[in-house]
Amino acid sequence: MASPLRFRKSTERWTPDRVERKLLAPLDDNLGADAVDPRFDPGGGWSVRRFDVDNGDIALFLWRDGEGYWLGNTETPQTLWRTDKFGWTEVPYHVARFCQRELLTELLDAEPWLEPYDHLAWFFLPVFMSKDGRKTTRTFFREHAAGFPDADRDDALAFYDDFLSTGVFDDEREVMAGKLGTSEVFDRVRMTAAMGEFNAAKILTDAGYGITPEIQVGTGHSLDFRAVEEDRPAADGGDPRGTDVRGTIVEVTRPQPPTRRNANTPTAAVRETADGKASGQLSEHGDAVLFVDCSSFRDDEWAAVRGERPTLPHHPAIVFRARPTGRIEGYATGTVPLDLADGINLA
Repeated sequence: MASPLRFRKSTERWTPDRVERKLLAPLDDNLGADAVDPRFDPGGGWSVRRFDVDNGDIALFLWRDGEGYWLGNTETPQTLWRTDKFGWTEVPYHVARFCQRELLTELLDAEPWLEPYDHLAWFFLPVFMSKDGRKTTRTFFREHAAGFPDADRDDALAFYDDFLSTGVFDDEREVMAGKLGTSEVFDRVRMTAAMGEFNAAKILTDAGYGITPEIQVGTGHSLDFRAVEEDRPAADGGDPRGTDVRGTIVEVTRPQPPTRRNANTPTAAVRETADGKASGQLSEHGDAVLFVDCSSFRDDEWAAVRGERPTLPHHPAIVFRARPTGRIEGYATGTVPLDLADGINLA
């Protein structure tokens, strides 16, 4: 599976003629490609070429003063094979800004239904325009309401656009967007599981917690979040989201409804999914809070879970369901060391 869009950096000297010989010519020979005028000017003294490939791929190359940056969802020319890859925040400002504007315009031309949701489009740009995952990730939002059952697509997109517009994950965009995956094979289970982390994050941030994703723990596992009260200072007086703060570790799981798994009841589906976490990542982290996201459940399935309130193999835990209206409700098991009153309706 390919990764989300990243930049390749060349430290060689480039000229228009060399760009044509080393980049355009092999791309044209293999796939058919043209060098076309970009829509925007990068500024900052950067020269640029845009390559439109006959199969619909696109690539951008910017260069100046002995360095060049390649970004594309097509095959990489051989002369760049051994170059290092860099993230969007690791390249010069003009390079990142130009590529973002160019690719966002391309995305919105192809998918005009995304236009009202500009922050969501920007946030997931590295996967929406990725080499292998651009069709599947767009399909997930366009045709499957981002994993909400029986929901209007626009309501679902507005729900996530509003949340992401708070900037909560702007600094971790590549990590969090990449959780959707970039496979050519449509995998609804994986993508809905990824959105479960966003649902849990909304609960935490609405409740007043600062969150840091992908927390490395001593057992070699990576757990989903560290949650720290935003008005609580760090031990050294610095950023309360810093790694020196203990905070509360949160792990998220999202059971599939019984119609999509072997479990024959909603409560069995919840228990089985929680058991997988309890016997795996959480086996040595009993103080972590398990968030069980039942947002894939239909109304009747969720009513069964809420009515039976199944005991889970790991606690403390929060079992919840989010709806694109913004309503999130659930229940707690065990003593949860988080005050979530402003983020969820707990019964």
